[in-house]
Amino acid sequence: MQHYLTLTKMRSVFLFLLIVFTTFSICNAQIVNVESLRRVSDSAKWSGSASLDLGLIKNTNSIFRITNRIRLQYNTGNNLYLFINDINLQKIEDNSFVNRGIQHFRYNRKLNKRIKLEAFAQSQYDAVSAIKFRGLLGIGPRFKLSKNENFRYYLGTLLMYEHEEASESSVKILRDFRGSTYFSCSLYPLENVSIVSTTYYQPLLKKFSDFRISNETSLAFKIFKNLAFKSSFTYNFDANPIANIPKTQYELTNGIVYSFD
Repeated sequence: MQHYLTLTKMRSVFLFLLIVFTTFSICNAQIVNVESLRRVSDSAKWSGSASLDLGLIKNTNSIFRITNRIRLQYNTGNNLYLFINDINLQKIEDNSFVNRGIQHFRYNRKLNKRIKLEAFAQSQYDAVSAIKFRGLLGIGPRFKLSKNENFRYYLGTLLMYEHEEASESSVKILRDFRGSTYFSCSLYPLENVSIVSTTYYQPLLKKFSDFRISNETSLAFKIFKNLAFKSSFTYNFDANPIANIPKTQYELTNGIVYSFD
């Protein structure tokens, strides 16, 4: 009975935090963290999740934000297909709207127990970051560094082609190749708690001083069977952004995630 009451209190606290917590950020992330959305499963064929975040941003304006993220994954054992649709709608105090969207498709082919070949395609637009359109195509190996099911570590090294257009008409279109190296850890210390942290390093191959670094760390608490409260912190640094925007961007978000498998 005492254990039941404790669990009930914990759920009440999480629900209270869900209502009270909002988002405070300087700007939006420019690199989608696939690892935080990748379902760790070697058996389930279809799985997915949907999340909803509400936020209040204060910089030069007051902005109310709604973010919806949908993930669908199909896993056959040797092949994994992952689709992500991330939509962000912001209402600025003068009643104008700013939109951000990312569509990401990724394919993994299992070569052996530790190595997979992965390829991806991504389209993106982000008015706040002055990105009219960014298209990415990438391919490379993904390495599983640990066997423990509760503590998983991965390393990926990909070659990526980038096509980028700025919202400002005076900025030319950029087309080039980048490297994309990431390190990810997925930790499950308790049955109802998960921690996922991923760091990306993406240098321009012809000029290594032009690089991007991104980290996203997420903490999720399961409230019910398929419903969780999730808090994420994202940090981005772009040494040479396409337009006149801050090099450093970060955000803290809180919301709910519904998943199925």
